[in-house]
This record gives sequence, structure tokens and C-alpha cells, in this order.
Amino acid sequence: MPTADESPEFPCPPVAFTDRAERDLVIDAYDGDAEPLVAMYADFDADSRAQGLPPRHEDEIREWIGNLLAEGYNVVVWHGDRIVGHAVLVPYDGTSELAIFVHPGYQSVGIGSQLIRALLGHGQQQGLDSVWLAVERTNHIAMRLYDSVGFETTTRDRAENEMERSL
Repeated sequence: MPTADESPEFPCPPVAFTDRAERDLVIDAYDGDAEPLVAMYADFDADSRAQGLPPRHEDEIREWIGNLLAEGYNVVVWHGDRIVGHAVLVPYDGTSELAIFVHPGYQSVGIGSQLIRALLGHGQQQGLDSVWLAVERTNHIAMRLYDSVGFETTTRDRAENEMERSL
């Protein structure tokens, strides 16, 4: 973990930025009510889901979000009073699993890059040592994002890659 004299590799929330669509956004740590997240995930269609996430039905989304809020370190992207992105680190067995989602109407404008960096900064701030994730091998956009922040592929199979990095 960086000392007070060192700057962390990643920014810690809150982080304000403007996306490529010229929207002013703020990334912040989140431990609030599940409903704003449920509202965001209810907008995801089949093409916006990967590896079965987010769940399809609101009751399943609500249960899933409840678990993430209880067990993980969450950060969200706010556009005004609306959540449009969510990322989480769920610690267990000496590492943390990463998941990241951006609302379909807000993708491909730089939000994911800002969000993952702020999440990793939040993880560093919480004292986490390492992070891993699984990504579908066909999800080239996500794999480029993970590569850009220092993840390395550790396991490959027919459907997905596992990637990890130290914090």
C-alpha cells in the first residue's frame, strides 16, 4: 500500500470527469440503497449481459445487489441523480473478484476506463492486495480494458479467460 508520500497508482473516489459524450459524471464509493442499482440493471437487455450477469428479473437483481452491497467494495458512476455504472470488488481467500457494468446507454464513451481505475484505487485504499476476474474470450472490448490497467491472463479455456493483477 502506498505511503503518505507516494501517490497511488489509481485515483480514489470521488472522481469527477466528463465522458466523450460531454456528460459530467462522478464516481464515488457506494454503500447505499439497492434501488438505484436495481433501476440501472433493469435496463440491461440480453446483449448487455455476460456470464449470466446481471440477472434478468428484478427480484433476482435485488438479491444479487443486496449480496454485493453486503460483501463487496462498491463504486458507482453518477450522472446527476442516476447511477449509470457500477463496479465491485468482492474479497475472499486472500484476493478479490472484480465485476464492472456500465449502463447500455452510456457505453463506449470512456466511462468503463474511469470506473475501473477508481475501483482499483478504492481497493488499494481498502488494503486489498490482489484482484482477479473472468471474462468471456469473445469480449474483446473488456479484455482491452483489463489489459490497459495491468491485468494479465492466468487461465484460458474455451469460453473465458481468468485475469489477475496485484494492487
